[in-house]
Amino acid sequence: MDTYAYGFPRLGENRKFKKIVESLWKKELSEDEFKKALSELEANILSTYKKFVNKHPVGEMTKYDKMLDTACMLGIYKVKNLDEYYQLCRGKNALELTKWFNTNYHYLVPDFSRINDDFLFKEVNFDEIKKYKKGIPYLIGPFTFLKLSKGIDSRKFKRYLLSLSKIYCNSLNELDEIHIDEPAFCLELSDEEIELIKEAYNNFKTSKCKIYLFTYYDSVDFLKELYNLPVYAIGLDFINGKENIHYIKKYRFPDDKVLIAGIVNGRNIWRTNIRRQVKFLEEISSYAKNITISNASPLYHLPITVEGENLNEKLIKRIAFAKERLYELKLISNAFGGDWQLADEWNEEIGNFGKDDNVRKRIKNLRDKDFERPYNYTERYRKQKEILNLPLFPTTTIGSFPQDREVRRKRYLFKKGKINNDEYKKFIQNKIKDVIKFQEEIELDVLVHGEFERTDMVEFFAQKLDGIATTENGWIISYGTRCYRPPIIYGDVSRPESMTIDEISFAQKQTQKPVKGMLTGPVTILAWSYVRSDIPVEEVAYQIALCLQDEIKDYEEKGIKIVQIDEPAFREKAPIKKRNWDKYFNWAVKSFNLIVSQAKPETQIHTHMCYSEFGEIIKYILKMDFDVITIETSRSKGDIIEYFQNVDFKRQIGLGVWDIHSPYVPGVEEMKEIVNRALKAFPKENFWINPDCGLKTRDWPETKIALKNLVKLAKEIRNVFS
Repeated sequence: MDTYAYGFPRLGENRKFKKIVESLWKKELSEDEFKKALSELEANILSTYKKFVNKHPVGEMTKYDKMLDTACMLGIYKVKNLDEYYQLCRGKNALELTKWFNTNYHYLVPDFSRINDDFLFKEVNFDEIKKYKKGIPYLIGPFTFLKLSKGIDSRKFKRYLLSLSKIYCNSLNELDEIHIDEPAFCLELSDEEIELIKEAYNNFKTSKCKIYLFTYYDSVDFLKELYNLPVYAIGLDFINGKENIHYIKKYRFPDDKVLIAGIVNGRNIWRTNIRRQVKFLEEISSYAKNITISNASPLYHLPITVEGENLNEKLIKRIAFAKERLYELKLISNAFGGDWQLADEWNEEIGNFGKDDNVRKRIKNLRDKDFERPYNYTERYRKQKEILNLPLFPTTTIGSFPQDREVRRKRYLFKKGKINNDEYKKFIQNKIKDVIKFQEEIELDVLVHGEFERTDMVEFFAQKLDGIATTENGWIISYGTRCYRPPIIYGDVSRPESMTIDEISFAQKQTQKPVKGMLTGPVTILAWSYVRSDIPVEEVAYQIALCLQDEIKDYEEKGIKIVQIDEPAFREKAPIKKRNWDKYFNWAVKSFNLIVSQAKPETQIHTHMCYSEFGEIIKYILKMDFDVITIETSRSKGDIIEYFQNVDFKRQIGLGVWDIHSPYVPGVEEMKEIVNRALKAFPKENFWINPDCGLKTRDWPETKIALKNLVKLAKEIRNVFS
């Protein structure tokens, strides 16, 4: 049986992609050296494919983001050099950044609102695609590209899609084969959109190019219509798109096309059960004549390889990263042909581990009242106002401060045992003292401890909790060159001791101003981890929530008056099909409310979210029992405000006035534009002023200037209303 793989992580071993790009930014590499290094990295990825699978795409590499690459190729952005390209990624005119479907990968959003109405893709340049003529060049499909862009109304969408499909067709005529990604086919689409897809793809009928069309992350609701598109092969996700198999059993699969069956998981790391998937292939062979096997979704959601990881031996024998997924495709192909030896070794039985009866008992004993905060917001607001005594338009940051080379070096030395615990603790305390002093000097109102002891907002807690493992080299890309290492939730989750109280209480002792306790919420921990699949995901969420509930009790004993629970992945984790949202958001909201259900009324609960389509989820956000919400808004220029205007939102809100994902420092007047717009929607008593997100990735010089501007802005506005 043939094998096909795609989406192998561009990050490379030892995060080579990150180092190449950031060396260019620092001018440590010339443009020629940069291009050569990127080509070498791409060649390494292609050679890895060739070791395990029969077919794979070429041209998946990007300088930062494939959606941006596509926009440039289509003439939406005219960039003459690398500097202009990266200005769109991280400069003053940086594009909006948002989640790629329901994953933690982000993409830059092409904006058509800046384009003339008569735009018809007249200045396209497919040279990058054509140079891969001997392989299967990679392309983002026209429908997905436009669906994920902004500034396109329904009238323009039809015109753009039909025009774009003709442009694609002209280029396909010069190619033998093409890989086209259309994950947006898995969204809940209207009848009009489905008819438009059919009309657009019918333009490909004149092309002799073999089109390998891939959908993933969920099932395709219009599979019968998809069969009729003029494509050579259709890739379907049978891991996350369970309904695909029901559709195939109902409608069969056309004999004149190849079914590329996605049967190894591209989003989670538990080893594939080879016997189960071979049995699945035998079953599906009754409905499809031509089958090739593949990963179910792109592999860039996984680290490169398990090789070299220092994990529990039982855990090692249960997991597979990107390279191991390629190996699994080879195993399945061989086993389907009758060679079972290596496949059976791969799925060796190793027994259970990670069970905690006390945790399971605590979950079993939960009742409805355990998910409710007994004091209403009005009562809490009155008590918090009296105790905190904050000024109008209170200022704060989202949590982290810059982690410079010194911080990373000390953490490395401590991890390697080259400095002892006392020396490292003293270093962290000195950094906390400095950041508290800085915040007081610039007159911020609610302070944070800086999070210098935290590598990552999820990994830090994972290392403090039982039932979760962390890796040494399990890096994946979140966006651009930003990487993180997803933890592995393999067992029941418990908190052996307080996780954050030492640093937070130490920081509070340095100042009379309130210092926020900083926690990462259960949904975000789940979304940015690889989660066990042997129990319901909501049960895992409640286990984590109970750990955080206990942490808040510790805060209150130490006099911490404000606690922030970060849930940036609240929207991201939602299923792609909106018909499945109520079930997800029910437990997602309950997990948050379980954390705060025993908090005192005078404890002010904040939550932070970013990069979401808030208009879609506002009704669920209102069910979360927080007192203050802070939200990213600077790249979207405050568009989010209208969503909150349309509901009865009575609580407090802080809209980000500084895009921390860019080194660009906004002036007071730029920040004021967002605030002035917001004050038309929110009472002045309910409005906070803050950056978009944490400041960990920023440098100190820009951080100091931007925060001083932020405080100056607050003072100016207070004067207006005094």
